[in-house]
Amino acid sequence: MATEGGGGKEMSDIKTQFSTREGTYRLLSLSEYSRPNRVPFSAQGSNPVKVSFVNVNDQSGSGDRICFNVGRELYFYIYKGVRKAVDLNKPIDKRIYKGTQPTCHDVNTLTARPESVALLVGFSAGQVQLIDPVKKETSKLFNEERLIDKTRVTCLKWVPGSENLFVVSHASGSLYLYNEELGCGTSAPSYSAIKQGDGFCVYACKSKSSRNPLHRWAVGDGALNEFAFSPDGKHLACVGQDGFLRVFSFEAMELQGAMRSYFGGLLCVCWSPDGKYLVTGGEDDLVSVWSFLDGRVIARGHGHKSWVSVVAFDPYTTSLEDGADPTELSGSDEEFPEQTPPFAASQGRSCAAGRDRANSTLSRLSQRADGRPVSVTYRFGSVGQDTQLCLWDLTEDVLFPHQPLSRARTQTNIVTAANSGATSPSAAGATVVGGGSCPLPRSNSLPHSAVANANSKGGGGGGGAGGGGGGGAGGLVDGAIAAGISKFATLTLHDRSGNDKRSLDKEHKRNHSMGHISSKSAERLHVLSKSQRPDSSRLLGTPPCPRMDEVPLLEPLVCKKVAHERLTVLVFLEEAVVSACQEGFICTWARPGKTVRLLPGIASGAGAGPFMIQYNVALYGV
Repeated sequence: MATEGGGGKEMSDIKTQFSTREGTYRLLSLSEYSRPNRVPFSAQGSNPVKVSFVNVNDQSGSGDRICFNVGRELYFYIYKGVRKAVDLNKPIDKRIYKGTQPTCHDVNTLTARPESVALLVGFSAGQVQLIDPVKKETSKLFNEERLIDKTRVTCLKWVPGSENLFVVSHASGSLYLYNEELGCGTSAPSYSAIKQGDGFCVYACKSKSSRNPLHRWAVGDGALNEFAFSPDGKHLACVGQDGFLRVFSFEAMELQGAMRSYFGGLLCVCWSPDGKYLVTGGEDDLVSVWSFLDGRVIARGHGHKSWVSVVAFDPYTTSLEDGADPTELSGSDEEFPEQTPPFAASQGRSCAAGRDRANSTLSRLSQRADGRPVSVTYRFGSVGQDTQLCLWDLTEDVLFPHQPLSRARTQTNIVTAANSGATSPSAAGATVVGGGSCPLPRSNSLPHSAVANANSKGGGGGGGAGGGGGGGAGGLVDGAIAAGISKFATLTLHDRSGNDKRSLDKEHKRNHSMGHISSKSAERLHVLSKSQRPDSSRLLGTPPCPRMDEVPLLEPLVCKKVAHERLTVLVFLEEAVVSACQEGFICTWARPGKTVRLLPGIASGAGAGPFMIQYNVALYGV
């Protein structure tokens, strides 16, 4: 990883730290995981690098484990985080596959122990393998003859709270429920439909004896790119190449809500820690926040220059205040002095205690005695194929637009729809003022320049349609933001010309974007007729797919280029943030107040020797 101020312009673009108002996050180069030979990997035509974490509750205090895939290789290491340097020559387990490549993996946290770990691995040819990297043995292989599905495994996860059930999605658009205790049979399964709804159908496997898969879900049109279980395990969110987010009741197999991307496919999805919101990202270069309770898009974020590959919530920097003004977590790219993080704890706290604290805090999100919503800020992050890492704050002026804002929130910049005639106040959740224009809040993470620009443009006259100049105070679209999203705001879902599509493809190729996944196999397997599929072109301007000027626009708190290749991983841990790029480098970013430096006289390098932790004195009181 290149340092700032390096030899060339490209090298100097790679950042090794970034700041928010809770402090500075720093890259720990000695905590970087990769192939042992650390040779950059050619990403052309390869499957995304993925990372899985698990804590095996080791009494020694080093119970964290990390699994990652690079090309045809799969590694399983002790994860030392910010505490010690990585010794890449001592993996717990290493596997090299022939004829197929790992595409994703997941560890059963319910059964993980120091002496045994149940690790599921999905492959590019459609198979699923259950292995134990601690015992170094292979338990079972599912879909071995590819009789169930011949397409690439896009995502797999253990069912929350289950020791033997897991779910696998494929590029065919199908999602399968397996029981690891059952076999798959020697012939292709036959199915009978048991549930059907808008854009999906669920089938049960017909067999004289129990066999896998137990159920098959045909969801949407095209590949299923990712799915995620809600924190309580009761709901399943799926995103696919048809651009839809669909949220199901997992046990009842019923559709609970849906959202459509602005255009293109959706590639990633994540639940908020309290299960109230979902964030998606995809080929429209946007992050979209969808309210599970309201069933509508409540905000969009524009900061990436190419497809968004991963979104994730950070439970450790969620701000919650019951009385006074909430802690302001909005920051900027400027350097701020390090401060105590919002969740301070005593010295020697464990990862498990940190997770319990985060869950306890989030459980009180709506428990204010007078019934008013508490002051809350959700933090989430995103990484994309533009090699940028973005952090976002979802604040109460976006979550509760009808509530009076606290003093800390009244400084939020306001933008007005460029074309007030197309604005839907109900969709935006805003109050109509003046001559019919509808001011929409923007979560302004870069307040110094943006607010100054807005204030300097005050004056009479309403804003022109189509993003033109002019407008009263509080009724202007920031010029830079308007220019950045103008290509989105003028497009509909059905009137893009071939030239527009070709130019868009070229732009994405310049930003490391991958090509569209072929849906020919999905067309062969999908059972829903075109008449049964939702008409995407008619959704624009509706709650499932509001126009750009109908919802608040979020700006990133931080937007930094942190890799040379497209980013494929973002994980928030208590002490660090972990990212990974397609070159196969897994990087650890120490949270504010936690840094690592060598003891005097110790040479640098992986596995060089003992390390010490420099903790923030204010945080631990030492």
